[in-house]
Amino acid sequence: MSDGWGLTLADGRKDPGGQYLYDGEIMNDHSQLDERGIVQQCPHCGTRNRMTYERLGQEFRCGKCRAALELPTEPLSVGSEDVFHAVVEHSRLPVLADFWADWCGPCKMVAPELARIAGEGNGQRLVVKVNTELLPNVAQRFRINSIPTFILFRDGEELARRSGAMPAAAIRHFIQENQFGRAEHESFH
Repeated sequence: MSDGWGLTLADGRKDPGGQYLYDGEIMNDHSQLDERGIVQQCPHCGTRNRMTYERLGQEFRCGKCRAALELPTEPLSVGSEDVFHAVVEHSRLPVLADFWADWCGPCKMVAPELARIAGEGNGQRLVVKVNTELLPNVAQRFRINSIPTFILFRDGEELARRSGAMPAAAIRHFIQENQFGRAEHESFH
């Protein structure tokens, strides 16, 4: 089965395993998370490129046209437990995870606020959304008892969490006061 995208890695190499891009992954118009990184469409030539988690924060260029690639400015949906583990464990940037569900009114209210935070990131953080109905094992592992719950991760460690709908200013403050701390929470190490 071919992926049909002609996926090129951001360093110019062809992706040998690109056929699984659709399998179990949730994709927005231009970007998606997979087990190795963010797969993003070049805004200039349309080529799909992978920005590996380990290199986030560095400059990426399209493998075809060499145009600069920016980190997504919108929250990215996590499509599987393996993808969640990979992004949290391997991202060089802090990861803000929003645990939510479709039926949750406060989750819907906070969605535009979270989008605002993702848009302001300037390559300093990654914002991901974890649907607790689709990934109940992840929610259970992190003891998500109410939604929305925001957890800030860095280097595979949970730095801080906060539950409840918040305006963008409160989410921003939560990130700023916790992004460099070390908390005693769940770790993948």
